[in-house]
Amino acid sequence: MQGAVLVAIAAAIGNMLQGWDNATIAGAVLYIKREFKLEGQPTIEGLIVAMSLIGATIITTFSGAVSDWIGRRPMLIISSVLYFISGLIMFWSPNVYMLLLARLIDGFGIGLAVTLVPVYISETAPSEIRGLLNTLPQFTGSGGMFLSYCMVFAMSLKIRPDWRLMLGVLSVPSLLYFVLTVFFLPESPRWLVSKGRMKEAKQVLQRLRGREDVSGEMALLVEGLRVSTDTTIEEYIIGPANELPDEQDSTAEKDKIMLYGPQQGLSWVAQPVTGPSLLGSAFGLISRQGSIVNQSIPLMDPLVTLFGSVHGKLPEMGSMRSILFPNFGSMFSVVENHPKAEQWDEEIGHQDGVDYVSDGAGRDSDDNLHTPLLSRHGTDMDGNDMIHNSSLMQENVGEAVSSMGIGGGWQLAWKWTNREAVDGTKEGGFKRIYLRQEGVVGSQQASLVSIPGGNIQEEGEYVQAAALVSQPALYSKEVMSQDPAGPAMVHPSKIAVEGPKWRVLFEAGVRHALFVGIGIQILQQFAGINGVLYYTPQILEQAGVEVLLANLGIGSDSASILISALTTLLMLPCIAVAMRLMDVSGRRSLLLATIPVLIVSLVGLVLTNLVDLGSVAHAVFSTICVVVYFCCFVMGFGPIPNILCSEIFPTRVRGVCIAICSLTFWFCDIIVTYSLPLMLNTIGLAGVFGIYAIVCVIALVFVFLKIPETKGMPLEVIIEFFNVGSKQVAKT
Repeated sequence: MQGAVLVAIAAAIGNMLQGWDNATIAGAVLYIKREFKLEGQPTIEGLIVAMSLIGATIITTFSGAVSDWIGRRPMLIISSVLYFISGLIMFWSPNVYMLLLARLIDGFGIGLAVTLVPVYISETAPSEIRGLLNTLPQFTGSGGMFLSYCMVFAMSLKIRPDWRLMLGVLSVPSLLYFVLTVFFLPESPRWLVSKGRMKEAKQVLQRLRGREDVSGEMALLVEGLRVSTDTTIEEYIIGPANELPDEQDSTAEKDKIMLYGPQQGLSWVAQPVTGPSLLGSAFGLISRQGSIVNQSIPLMDPLVTLFGSVHGKLPEMGSMRSILFPNFGSMFSVVENHPKAEQWDEEIGHQDGVDYVSDGAGRDSDDNLHTPLLSRHGTDMDGNDMIHNSSLMQENVGEAVSSMGIGGGWQLAWKWTNREAVDGTKEGGFKRIYLRQEGVVGSQQASLVSIPGGNIQEEGEYVQAAALVSQPALYSKEVMSQDPAGPAMVHPSKIAVEGPKWRVLFEAGVRHALFVGIGIQILQQFAGINGVLYYTPQILEQAGVEVLLANLGIGSDSASILISALTTLLMLPCIAVAMRLMDVSGRRSLLLATIPVLIVSLVGLVLTNLVDLGSVAHAVFSTICVVVYFCCFVMGFGPIPNILCSEIFPTRVRGVCIAICSLTFWFCDIIVTYSLPLMLNTIGLAGVFGIYAIVCVIALVFVFLKIPETKGMPLEVIIEFFNVGSKQVAKT
């Protein structure tokens, strides 16, 4: 995973520049006011600070749609260029108007980085460490603030501090960012697949994963091209093929899926569970028809229950995994040799009138799973169905397809099913199956479950698996009805040409995801981070910390900057802890653990402004509350909203949806920033912190009832769960 980690670190430099800029302007504005005599013009002073917010808001309105059109990487390159240009103009700035222009351009760069860096990292990171890598922007942002505060503090010790130099230094790290985006960062493989550029996507994945075989993830990315609206949840029992009953009815034969193991001659069969589950399924709350039962908590979103059922049980390490399934993903390997597969990329495209040769599957494999991507379906000379396979990955004759693992314990499979229409004609269709091993393993337990054709009686070991079953991305009923003897699978480039469909935004699963993303962004901003951040110097000054530093021979301005630097420094180890826990405890758990601490710290700040605790107690208590608030915020409510928003949307509209959530973020940021002075004049500092505490209480309830746990799950599987959960919301 070294490649993905290095790419994420390089991309997160864009957020480091944002933190760098925020800290620099906070220190430089003290000297800008004096040079341009702005002490009596608070509007101009506020514009200088807030112009970057305005620029970020403006560019966010279209950054998502443009990134879905031209790619994530070009937008990051543009962001680095905007950072560089703004730094040069700020270094020059002969008057206030040029400074305002530079701040606006700087805001453009910030808006692109804040919006697209989390998207880029989510689309390039393995699902197992996606949370860790997507916490990097929070870490680099706070690290950039600390480094900038140190630089500004050092410059403030000069006899005549130069604010132009403070702001202009931004061009130096932005130049490094430009070099990395141009020469090191690859394009997002998910975006490349969405444009039908399969060969490039494969090469990028090989670099990011550090291995040649990326067929499973390539197939997953292709399946992410289209959002399914008919997702259902099923359960399967998987066991050795030679231990299943020889005599099975026709229904069982059609429903079973053949899985091939890593050793010659080993194969297993997956058969659906038709009766009630007695094995303690992680999807125990889900019925066979996909409805959620036993909803014990009123008002809780069924989606939260559904995601929670996935993470409720981890696969147990037992004889099943050590003997029969040493690698669960290896069941999806094939033992037959494969002919050289065609290369699907934007140069070849979909070709009609081409004869595709069947591999070892032949006409007898209608219900069998053989390769990571089923590419063609047709009929032989006798009119019998036959599946033609292409892995998209194979370069040499005889190369076997390896594991179909797609991360987080999930596997990807396809199945062709035949059925008889009303008029007696034979028709069929593909089904996409996201399969996940359950935690219960052992011998003879499978006999407790009704399997079509009878129960398993022989000695053996079996594993239960839960599956999300839906319509695959590349299957087209229209193509098959028009040309039943020809290709029945749509080429990815054909879907890519269609571009993002705006109607996708109105589908139930996407609407549900937008509700979650917008809601968490609004609550994050109104939870008080800007209020506490902007008034930290005032709070600590009242606590006597600044006076102490001033007595050490440090000027008032320098002391204020140093205090901010020390506060920022304390955040870094807390963010490091959050990075470790993000994929272990999970996003939801971190929010539920840290938001109550935010509430307590805000209530503490209210008490220090209402109750006379004495000078010493007031100083100590205020300082502790501020530090605890910052440290807990950067562990949970700081990074997680952006992480969630980068995970829960489909590939083809991810940029647009992220832009909507980011636009909400910036609007709320502006509202909070400009409402603070008015609120201070009307209800005072205690009243402001009281409102923030109430918002945090609302946020805690919202997270508990509405925010699902997405740790370790492939992005394409997450949106499938949103589709299922949306159906439950519609029923309730």
